Order: sequence, then structure tokens, then C-alpha cells
Amino acid sequence: MAISSNEFKQVLIDGLKLEDIEVGDIEDADALFGDEGLGLDSVDSIELVLIIEKEYGVKIQNPEQYNEIFASVENLLKYINDNK
Repeated sequence: MAISSNEFKQVLIDGLKLEDIEVGDIEDADALFGDEGLGLDSVDSIELVLIIEKEYGVKIQNPEQYNEIFASVENLLKYINDNK
């Protein structure tokens, strides 16, 4: 069963302790890192990988794919749903 966008966004908010952000504030196309979108940093990226493994049992095996997978909320969600 595919994970919904809103369900995944709530996991991001809870797992990364993103205070002052609600599910409705996050667009699917939002960037995860950098000044645009969520503005996550390198420490968040490590936590995010652990959250994905714990919550969904999905490991990101190929570091060369990181930039593409973590480019946006929708890319990461698609990767998780494709590899569950």
C-alpha cells in the first residue's frame, strides 16, 4: 500500500521535530535542502535516512542517487513507495 503524501509529510515533521510547520505548509515539489522548501541541513539528512529505514524499512543503497532522491518531498516519497 502506497504511503500518502500527507502521511509522509507528518512523519517528516514529527521525525525531524520541525516546529511551526504543518502538513499543509509543505508542497510536494518543495526542496528538502537549501534555502528553498524545508531548508534541511546535513544533520537532518542523517536523521532522515534513519527515519526512512525505521518507519518504512527502506534503505538508500546508492549514495550516487542521493541528490535525485532527496531533491524534493515527492522524489523521496516516490523512492520509498517504489522500494517498500
